Amino acid sequence: MLPLGMSAKAANAIVEVAGHEVTITNPDKVFFPTTGATKMDLVRYYLTVAEGAIRGVAGRPMALKRYVHGADKPFFFQKRAPENRPAWIETVTLSFPSGRTADEIVIRDAAQLAWILNLGCIDLNPHPVRADDLDHPDELRIDLDPIPGVAWPQIRDVALVARAVLEEHGLTAWPKTSGSRGIHVYARIARRWSFTDVRRAALAVAREVERRMPGRATSKWWKEEREGVFLDYNQNAKDRTVASAYSVRPTADARVSAPLTWDEVPGADPAAFTLATMPARFAAIGDPSRGIDEAVGSLDALLALADRQQAAGQGDAPWPPHYAKQDGEPPRVQPSRAKKPKPAADAPVTDVVAGPPATPSSTGRRVPTRPVITIARAAAKDDALAGLDRWKARHPRAAAALADKDVLVDAMRGRYTTWTRIRINLENVPPADRPPEEPADPDFDPRTAR
Repeated sequence: MLPLGMSAKAANAIVEVAGHEVTITNPDKVFFPTTGATKMDLVRYYLTVAEGAIRGVAGRPMALKRYVHGADKPFFFQKRAPENRPAWIETVTLSFPSGRTADEIVIRDAAQLAWILNLGCIDLNPHPVRADDLDHPDELRIDLDPIPGVAWPQIRDVALVARAVLEEHGLTAWPKTSGSRGIHVYARIARRWSFTDVRRAALAVAREVERRMPGRATSKWWKEEREGVFLDYNQNAKDRTVASAYSVRPTADARVSAPLTWDEVPGADPAAFTLATMPARFAAIGDPSRGIDEAVGSLDALLALADRQQAAGQGDAPWPPHYAKQDGEPPRVQPSRAKKPKPAADAPVTDVVAGPPATPSSTGRRVPTRPVITIARAAAKDDALAGLDRWKARHPRAAAALADKDVLVDAMRGRYTTWTRIRINLENVPPADRPPEEPADPDFDPRTAR
């Protein structure tokens, strides 16, 4: 049965919402094969929680992440708004670090939301700025990204410390599950600071949390150096987007990025928040993030913390690879591939640390100083993780010797899509048990994806 305000027309459905009629094509198409949830189920969900979902995206330009064949199939990013769109679909022109520009869609009401859902958008990916001021973010985003093997209680504990750091520096912290394995903590800020300032403030938070939780939280950009939960400060760089509140994620169980109260965080189970369960929760308690837009704070105290960290020797940290090299940024190279300094001419041989220095190969590329092998490349993260499981089954002795930090799961960004690479650092595996590098399983080629 179609919900109130919808009527069947041939193979399509019409949603009447916010004063507009929105056509939903192929409404019965299954978007989540494991649960059987359809495209229309996705639309119904978002309209049910529209008050909260729109609060997370209102007035913000949005990159369209389109799963036109469903959550279990490859997706693609579309920054430019489709040319064939209704007059009531708002856009704004963004410029990117590459120098390119794009007219991106801006969502303000449920009709506009339903329209992009019909394009195959499952999760919502807004920028941290409003359309009327694209140069000054109004949101600081703390993205907690656990390395493989880190359990939920540790992620939760890091979130609680991140909250303490933010609130000690004058900001109100708002938590939500990421809809995957992590937690997002947001803070609204006055629109006074540049993207570079906001990123610097986020890096200061990451380093302070790392200082308070050594070995359990990390600000290290390179995955081979991480331990515990990574606080991804680079999510605050210009042109980065994060799945917003109430976004359904492309997981088998249609998990949702769920806003929480801080009282809920200690006992929360992220698997409990799904497309099927969230409408009842929303009807019962409303939106825990209501009030976020009124809780606007200042970055002054965090930037002062960043100044103190810099004075103590902590300068800038690496930026994402597609950004221009920044003043004061450290070398943008993995530590295992960094060129080792030559010892002084009069230094004894025993002063050289164990392990061979990086040397040029016959191709001119530097040979890694750590035994890191690539085992999987996949369009979907779950497929890459399945490849990891198969690798472990083939090499149980090596797998048993790995520490959590030895499994490097990389989110890679191509021109048209994102994909996942998994590498293994065999440093902790006895040499006799180290398997040779095999063909990646699976072996996705991003050059052929579009």
